[in-house]
Amino acid sequence: MINPNEILPGIIFYSYLSAERKDKVCFWNHHTLVMMVSGQLNLVTAGQTLTVNAGELMLVGRNQLGTLTKTPLNGVPYESIVISLQEPLLRQIALEEHLEIGRRYDGPPNIPIPSNEYLQGYFQSIIPYTRSAPGVLTEEMGILKVREGVKLLIHTQPQLREFLFNFATPHKIDLERFMLSNFHFNIPLDEFARMTGRSLAAFKRDFRKLFGMPPRRWLQENRLAEARRLIEQQRRPSAIYLDLGFESLAHFSRAFKQKFGKAPSLLI
Repeated sequence: MINPNEILPGIIFYSYLSAERKDKVCFWNHHTLVMMVSGQLNLVTAGQTLTVNAGELMLVGRNQLGTLTKTPLNGVPYESIVISLQEPLLRQIALEEHLEIGRRYDGPPNIPIPSNEYLQGYFQSIIPYTRSAPGVLTEEMGILKVREGVKLLIHTQPQLREFLFNFATPHKIDLERFMLSNFHFNIPLDEFARMTGRSLAAFKRDFRKLFGMPPRRWLQENRLAEARRLIEQQRRPSAIYLDLGFESLAHFSRAFKQKFGKAPSLLI
């Protein structure tokens, strides 16, 4: 199993999962276009849940956290094509197409894309490269394919222009609301800082002022409190520890016992 197989490193990924279900926490630096070849993809972010099936497409917005669940169906492997739409290339396309850039986008961060024969044909043109040896798709050819995909999107779905060509940097967002929505994601503090529009030093300073404790301690306290709530609702510890940002069941159990005086299994 190779997951993901990079057709063009950092740009186009052919994600392949043979007969296994897999959950993964992701952070998207760039807008990302996903086309499902087979199987099912479920995306959960702080404010959105989307499911994409074979033949369907989705745009995932940049600068956000989410959990992906990749599921093979009916004995058919999970397969998807993932294309990173990076800002320098999007800026070039905006100039070529004489598009207004920087307009505010107020819609959902993740968008299901209605399929059409043009987009289906586009992805069919990429699939042969996923079956070939590495290096068959040169960097020049790969960039051309990405450009083609973006231009097809804006010509068949013009309402996506504000989504794709909004290049505003993350502003200093509401720290309390953001952290209460995303504390369960297991990512480094510097990523939390960047996503809230702060340097790491400013993030730690603002965090302590708001919550009265360092970020790592607050994250641990909130994850454990949520774990106790879920366990008291008859959720098994083994089913929740990963979703709450703990790297192993043993680590979770130790932290839980230290906090509440008994192992999590004793609360069920």
